[in-house]
Amino acid sequence: MFTKILIANRGEIACRVIRTARRMGVKTVAVYSDADRAALHVEMADEAVHIGASEVSQSYLKGARIIEAALQTGAQAIHPGYGFLSENPEFVEAVEKAGLTFIGPSAASIRAMGLKDAAKALMEEAGVPVVPGYHGADQDPAFLKSQADVIGYPVLIKARAGGGGKGMRLVERPEDFAANLESAAREGQNAFDDPAVLIEKFITSPRHIEVQVFGDKHGNVVHLYERDCSLQRRHQKVIEEAPAPGMTAEVRAAMTDAAVTAAKAIEYFGAGTIEFIVDGAGDLRKDGFWFMEMNTRLQVEHPVTEAITGTDLVEWQLRVAAGERLPLAQKAIPLQGHAFEARLYAEDAAKDFLPATGKIDHISFGQGRIDTGVRTGNEISPFYDPMIAKITTHGASRAEALVSLQNALVDVHVVGPVTNVAFLGALARHKEFSHGNADTGLIARDFENLVARPAHNTLSMAIGALLLSGIDTDDPFTGWRLWGTATHLVVLQRDGEDIDAFLTPFAKAMSIKVGAEQVDLTDIELTENQISAFRDGQAFCAKVFRSETRIGAKASVNLQGQTQLYTRKNPLEVATLVVGSGDDVAAPMTGMVRSVIVKAGAAVARGDALIVLEAMKMEHTLRAPRDGDVAEVTCDVGDQVSDGAVLLRLKADADG
Repeated sequence: MFTKILIANRGEIACRVIRTARRMGVKTVAVYSDADRAALHVEMADEAVHIGASEVSQSYLKGARIIEAALQTGAQAIHPGYGFLSENPEFVEAVEKAGLTFIGPSAASIRAMGLKDAAKALMEEAGVPVVPGYHGADQDPAFLKSQADVIGYPVLIKARAGGGGKGMRLVERPEDFAANLESAAREGQNAFDDPAVLIEKFITSPRHIEVQVFGDKHGNVVHLYERDCSLQRRHQKVIEEAPAPGMTAEVRAAMTDAAVTAAKAIEYFGAGTIEFIVDGAGDLRKDGFWFMEMNTRLQVEHPVTEAITGTDLVEWQLRVAAGERLPLAQKAIPLQGHAFEARLYAEDAAKDFLPATGKIDHISFGQGRIDTGVRTGNEISPFYDPMIAKITTHGASRAEALVSLQNALVDVHVVGPVTNVAFLGALARHKEFSHGNADTGLIARDFENLVARPAHNTLSMAIGALLLSGIDTDDPFTGWRLWGTATHLVVLQRDGEDIDAFLTPFAKAMSIKVGAEQVDLTDIELTENQISAFRDGQAFCAKVFRSETRIGAKASVNLQGQTQLYTRKNPLEVATLVVGSGDDVAAPMTGMVRSVIVKAGAAVARGDALIVLEAMKMEHTLRAPRDGDVAEVTCDVGDQVSDGAVLLRLKADADG
């Protein structure tokens, strides 16, 4: 076994690998960029080496610099995590040429599965069922359009070197093909340095089921059952579970046999995932699944497989890379209970999952396994994927595990950047998903309901007013006056709306009037991050956080899984606040301008595409907020722009 390894990654996966290595007595070396100097993985590792600037191209994609760091620190092997260089065969070869071990598959295996078109052809030869489509070399747009017409709409355009939903576009009408092809190719070029695409038939009620495979260097290959990853947005997974709902022994045998066959066809060793697209229109069938792609690395969602099998897949990776045989034979791998994983992101689900950045003022979790690479005080930067944590729950049954997931999401409290936790909670409670009937189109079909804001909660507002009032509820003389009691006015602001709250305090109690409603609280116990009390004889508990800012105090209240932010503005600072013009189209985040679609003088209609901005490794289309004429475009293709920068102005509306 190795005595020291370097982890060529960051965030939660780097922390995850460090935990297992530490348990095994293996020392670890972290690498970090400028943006990650204070990151959790840097603190956790035994050693840390700075490798470059914040941009991934100048740090985590600098293979030579990473290998140099491994040699300098005496590391014997490099664990790539996922993303970045994990599926780069040239990096694998460079690692081995330097006399180090790559903790993953061979360069040949990665190449065999790295390009989706070649992989599908290989799988067809091996007898693995493949989705109908065009996987050839001819990339002429007119020819690709003709192939899509033959396959029949809807079709998926997929970057052949893609992954994680990048470079993937669903096209439902022939007239939309050209624009989607151009966008997919451009995103493939930017993300993978390869603009080539393939065309596939889109299964109208698809489920995404994948099989975890593992091989060693002695020719042994096993599977560790399947995961269902059908809950997706923008072709990226949101909640995963294992095993798949509705899976029968017969279908499982067929699917896992196909997965093992696929792995053996390329003499695979290490952790890998065979992904299948599955017909979800009815019961699962032996002839109703098709090979989609293979991920030649550890997957983000591997904790659910660990939960149902009682294994540590990172330990398996280290042992296999060190030349050991697989820890378990196929018949010895158990299947115990059910598990879910939810991905907590810094993103605004209601705004089409727009990534968010900023400092995490406070973060706390409740039950479940938490895999994270951040902590209170860290920044969610614009340079990397905005995932905050993975929350995994396990139970004896699917129903038990799902209730645990629902409860775990209620306990999540993040203050700072907006997160998708309310969206995850709505998904976990969704009727179709609860019954195990989800397909990959569920989120899109019920998007409005899933992101709908809950009705305003008077109790939450009352708690916010109490937190921002500064009143000491532990003082036995709080509120006492020679004649009667004192009442305090606190003006809250929530979502731009001012709310008057009148607070009449007593020792350990408070009467709060919010609008026309009265909230009477007794037996108040308030700590730094939690409040408990009784209302009308009913006990409640909420997670809270209070802080001071330049423009006043702010309080976050997490009550029954719904988090609301309240502020109490400093009147002296209000005059300095600037309100943006409705005629401006501004960058919603820091990023790079990839395409400017209109010019000054052009007439546009509400919703028309204006500018394509690349941020968080994804493309985001900025659209016209209203009908009008373009007054000026203040950016060019290639510009790096900051959050809030005005990129385009519309002529002032003559109607006012």
